[in-house]
Amino acid sequence: MMGATAVRFSERLYVGKKAEQKRDRILQGLREGALQPQVYVLIPAKNGNNLLDIYPCAMLKLPGFPDADPLVVGVAVTYWEALEVARQIVDELYRETGGFCLKDLLGEG
Repeated sequence: MMGATAVRFSERLYVGKKAEQKRDRILQGLREGALQPQVYVLIPAKNGNNLLDIYPCAMLKLPGFPDADPLVVGVAVTYWEALEVARQIVDELYRETGGFCLKDLLGEG
């Protein structure tokens, strides 16, 4: 699709409760660059001050999107669910690693 960004999915993908009900359809839509209102993706932050960035999936279609092939670590339906998924990731990150280096949790660069 025009302007679509290729996405990669983390082997350790976090999925919100509502998104889990439509998981396969959402992931296929992200691969194809389909417009999915209310679907949000969580990707590692590009700056050194944050852990995660939350974007509506439509942002991935923009030609100026910050990353040519973003690593999706979480998906959610609604922004509020995306915040809950982010909390889950941060909680698990600290519990398992004792720190806040996302690469330590994901094992991906």
